Amino acid sequence: MCGIVGAVAQRDVSPVLLEGLKRLEYRGYDSAGLAVTNHDNQLQRIRVQGKVNELHKEHEASPLSGGTGIAHTRWATHGKPNVSNAHPHICRDQVALVHNGIIENHEQLREQQSASGFEFKSETDTEVVVNAVYEALQSNPDLLHAVFDTTKQLHGAYALGVINSADPERLIAAKNGSPLVIGIGIGEYFIASDVFALLPVTQQFIFLEDGDIADITRDKLTIYNSELEIVDRPLNVSELNADVADKAGYRHYMLKEIFSQPNAIAESLENRVIDGQVITNEFGQDADSIFSQVKSVKIAACGTSYHAGLIAAYWMEEIAKIPCHVEIASEYRYRKSVVTDDTLFVSISQSGETADTLAALQLAKQSGFLSTLAICNVGESSLTRESDLVFLTHAGPEIGVASTKAFTTQLVALFLMVIAIAKHNNLSTEDENTFVKQLESLPGRVNQLLHHKEEIETMAKDFADKHHALFLGRGSFLPIAMEGALKLKEISYIHAEAYAAGELKHGPLALVDDDMPVVAVAPNNNLLEKLKSNLQEVKARGGKLYLFADKESDVESTEGVYVINLNVVYDFMAPILHTIPLQLLAYYVAVIKGADIDQPRNLAKSVTVE
Repeated sequence: MCGIVGAVAQRDVSPVLLEGLKRLEYRGYDSAGLAVTNHDNQLQRIRVQGKVNELHKEHEASPLSGGTGIAHTRWATHGKPNVSNAHPHICRDQVALVHNGIIENHEQLREQQSASGFEFKSETDTEVVVNAVYEALQSNPDLLHAVFDTTKQLHGAYALGVINSADPERLIAAKNGSPLVIGIGIGEYFIASDVFALLPVTQQFIFLEDGDIADITRDKLTIYNSELEIVDRPLNVSELNADVADKAGYRHYMLKEIFSQPNAIAESLENRVIDGQVITNEFGQDADSIFSQVKSVKIAACGTSYHAGLIAAYWMEEIAKIPCHVEIASEYRYRKSVVTDDTLFVSISQSGETADTLAALQLAKQSGFLSTLAICNVGESSLTRESDLVFLTHAGPEIGVASTKAFTTQLVALFLMVIAIAKHNNLSTEDENTFVKQLESLPGRVNQLLHHKEEIETMAKDFADKHHALFLGRGSFLPIAMEGALKLKEISYIHAEAYAAGELKHGPLALVDDDMPVVAVAPNNNLLEKLKSNLQEVKARGGKLYLFADKESDVESTEGVYVINLNVVYDFMAPILHTIPLQLLAYYVAVIKGADIDQPRNLAKSVTVE
């Protein structure tokens, strides 16, 4: 979603702001801008529709220079993606503001402000916030109190960065629902929506909590809570390196991340399995005690993480022998549900800032669950801070919007969770050892599958002129088909849907013709013969089939059937393995179609609004 960068320093902050925005491009955006207080204590601003590179060009043509500034990349919610709606917003040449989140009562505030004489220059919900700060300053010229008074009027989520030409060496930051971090330098401070933006200038960070307001100058930082009481927030030192955004010779971040999966999986297993056993304490100090009481599991997640949860449900019921229900987080929070005794609530999110998943967790904490567990890739995220138990995937930063290594490492984490719970439900040591061996074999097996990239690139050419595709799977491979369809539509803009193969004849078969490619995963399991029958239904109607099959599945290429045989032994790791070729297929189709692979249109990496 939108990205915020801000700075107060002795030096010119414009280069810092521009570099920070560049490093936030992976989040997805459609416009960008920055504002600084110059040496004459005047606000200056540049805004563009489009990429940060365009902002760089504008800045080179008309440089801005000053020691206090804010910058923003906007992902459009209220109002079209254009210059007028781009941030920062300025009120009467005095107050400049950037905002992430959604102000739910913006229409009422807009009406009130219009009646008070404010003229609106944008369609955004953000403009009412900058107007409110300006209005508050007319009663009390202190910027901290003006922002504090403004936040009391706001309903919804926000992360704010505010500067004032009348107080040129000061930056106010405020957070509620949307992430915001403060970077600590030497005689300078920074704010950002993500630590990644600030790694070139600092590795020391303070994470603001909901309701916090930070008063920042070059030589002092004071943090207040929602009651305007001074509070201490812990200092965190990031272990991330500033050069993690390097593509390492790959054409796109997504391809780099696909090929980094063997290492990401290995990192996620390190110290989590020892001598054939899962180390339960890696989920938290109380994990063993909590897992011993679990009688059912509820999983809430969105998008790719939801697909991971669906696969975990198959594992949980087959291995641990306890019921597991998976919810789309945005639906769970808005429906009445029944919580059974001794149910563990599991939330899954790559960023740990997914608004709907975070809200689902907050609801769960009030609903009588046994405990809460977060599976996440970001240790300092809101999700991990609010959960009782935490398991961190060690995927490393994922820059491409379409999730790849985050997905496979989430599946590793979920399988470890299933084993850890099953150990309290009569899982034998022998079976645990077998499952651990399967996990430990994953990096090498994934690496073997990556060698099929040239075959898959050739297959992808058949999709270049297509507008629709069907994906089929059965059992635990249905979520893999769903994930494959999601990847294809995300980055190639081909409309793709996934179905349980047995449902084909209950409606989707009407869509099948020679212009509708049908993609299927064919593991050599007990549903293989059923799947073959479903595929014959497609072939009989002139559909073109594209199969990723185990070598032992006895499926060969024929007219209208394109088969890539994979060396995949069927076991519990097979769903993870079968997702690799589907990732590559989506990638190469998008390359052929010339799509913006790492930053697909309309999408954002971290979905921090509803």
